[in-house]
Amino acid sequence: MKKLLSSLIVAASLVAGPAMAADPVPTPDAVKTLKSDATKKKYTIATVVKVDGIAWFDRMRDGVKQFASDTGHDTWMVGPSQADAAAQVQLVENLIAQGVDAIAIVPFSVEAVEPVLKKARDRGIVVIAHEASNIQNADYVLEAFDNFAYGAKLMEVLGKAMGGEGKYVCTVGSLTSKSQNEWIDGAVAYQKEHFPKMQMVTNRLETYDDANTDYNKLKEVLTTYPDLKGIVGGPMPTSAGAGRLVAERGLKNKLFFSGTGLVSVAGQYLTQGDIQYIQFWDPAVAGYAMNMLAVMALDGKKDQIKAGLNLGLPGYTALTTPQGAKANLLYGQGWVGVTKENMGSYDF
Repeated sequence: MKKLLSSLIVAASLVAGPAMAADPVPTPDAVKTLKSDATKKKYTIATVVKVDGIAWFDRMRDGVKQFASDTGHDTWMVGPSQADAAAQVQLVENLIAQGVDAIAIVPFSVEAVEPVLKKARDRGIVVIAHEASNIQNADYVLEAFDNFAYGAKLMEVLGKAMGGEGKYVCTVGSLTSKSQNEWIDGAVAYQKEHFPKMQMVTNRLETYDDANTDYNKLKEVLTTYPDLKGIVGGPMPTSAGAGRLVAERGLKNKLFFSGTGLVSVAGQYLTQGDIQYIQFWDPAVAGYAMNMLAVMALDGKKDQIKAGLNLGLPGYTALTTPQGAKANLLYGQGWVGVTKENMGSYDF
């Protein structure tokens, strides 16, 4: 817990820090050495996400496209139309058949993609993973931050809003989404230590990164527990599902929310006071960073991809490796906390 609290201190300083760029990703100086030109191969790199067509991954596509523009490499993003592990596996199979040079992936289910990513690596394809700290079949795993500290901060905010007591519930996109479950682990651990009078009343709700599913499952819980007082949202769409529920039921200042969100998705609910707090990192920067690591690996610079690496991107200037973790697991410091007061600094 001491380690967790020290991480929170670092995280808190980030909340008060400068706003992330909301439009283009600031092109880092380091990318100059990764450009494709007449003397260097043009790589094909696919970024595979959990689900295409939601705001989070629309923003990630911006970063992937910008990386292509900045470097000349052939980079693009794909994802299933719905959050579905089997569909994501099939996309990776298709990319293997195409013979891409690298795959950057945000797994919906780590367990489901392990075999197909092993197949990719056996074929010489470089694999970079994100939101998957426990994955085995990846050359490098790039996390935006310490997942437990991220979740603990969510609970710190929620617990204070709830007055330190009452019933709450947590959501995750999938029970096998490693990073989101680590956020909730961090939140629950913080609750037990700091808010012992709070009670999680159900198992984690699996919402498949879909705002309507979030809304419907939260509505069911509210029917069973009409005195529900708090929601911790792991997946980004929960911010919209929870906000809609609070607005429709007139539960402002009675049912509180703290979770992952984007201003473009949850802004109206922040403005109205239906939800109080969201956290996020810039998906565009994460997509750009994954592609940077892929090109570095393909260029034979794997010895440089380690703790201390500075990618020159906001939140990724001093990568770290958690104590006891494999050297290929790298953490940035790339998240911020947003309320009604500072939401104007973010336009995605």
